[in-house]
Amino acid sequence: MSANLKDQASWEASPLAFLYRQFIEGVPRIPSDVDLSGQAALITGSNIGLGLDCARQLLALNLSHLIIAVRSQTRGDAAAKMLQAEFPRAKIEVSIVDMSSYKSIQAFAKRCEALQRLDIAVLNAGLRRPGFERAEDTKHEMTFQINCLSTALLGLLLLPILKEKRRTASPARLALVGSDVTYWAKWTSSDYNSIFDVVDSAANFESMEAYKTSKLFLLMFVDKLAQLVPADEIIINFPNPGLCGGTQFGSDSPSDLGEVIFRAMSFLIARPAAVGARQYVNAVTVQGVESHGSFVGEGKIKPFPTIMYKESGQALQEAAWNGIMKELSFAHPAKILEALSKA
Repeated sequence: MSANLKDQASWEASPLAFLYRQFIEGVPRIPSDVDLSGQAALITGSNIGLGLDCARQLLALNLSHLIIAVRSQTRGDAAAKMLQAEFPRAKIEVSIVDMSSYKSIQAFAKRCEALQRLDIAVLNAGLRRPGFERAEDTKHEMTFQINCLSTALLGLLLLPILKEKRRTASPARLALVGSDVTYWAKWTSSDYNSIFDVVDSAANFESMEAYKTSKLFLLMFVDKLAQLVPADEIIINFPNPGLCGGTQFGSDSPSDLGEVIFRAMSFLIARPAAVGARQYVNAVTVQGVESHGSFVGEGKIKPFPTIMYKESGQALQEAAWNGIMKELSFAHPAKILEALSKA
């Protein structure tokens, strides 16, 4: 488990380790005996990029039923049509979910309750905004809203569905997609009682830092969540695809010097999206109970960022967890978790 890998954390956060992951370590091939026949999976943000590649790879493993969970019906239908042509025997459907809207997420989860089966959920939808923007419904900063709060909500709502709808003796799988930028996330505020005020402040906003923070808080959430959910029911992990080309990540970012340098570096060192997506597939088909609550990358369990092993980071994690649970209290997450723990 990541919680036991403190000694490796400093190395993984180093520039050399990042390059080692990108160019040398890579993501292993999925074993030939992995067969998803009869199983059903949903993937958010699966009309393009990593999500689409993940969908294609799961279907290639004989996945029987795919739910493409996206914001746009037109784009979802286009992706479904393309995948259906490649995999005519699979059932492929599009279901709409706007990850900036709690109501839309709740409606999507309600529809999932009607599924005959659900074995795998990959919560891939995420973004990085070039400038400060608030979510219309919640008024939270948009990057934090979608990458952390909304993803946490959907994950919570899917837990009882995954538990009930899986049809195998093995656990269901829930992957909340991460990033190795969490290794470089910084938190400079000493006030842990108002972390939402910090992330929601336009004065504090910087695009990449906001993205790092959103993914760090999501990882902190995953770690705490896994402590409350039995791994023999649902394995929850945090797969890192690495820096990938062929995605729309940062495509609407400003063209200042820093972004130009970032894009140039990305072009030179990015791995193909299909390789990054293979880490998603690894997380939900190969990784076992030992990955529960862990950061996974390159087909292995990786350490948490160094901050999560420090006393100050643990205090921040507790504050983040409490803040997220309070924010999502309308969905009664405590009751969901209590029911799972009694199972």
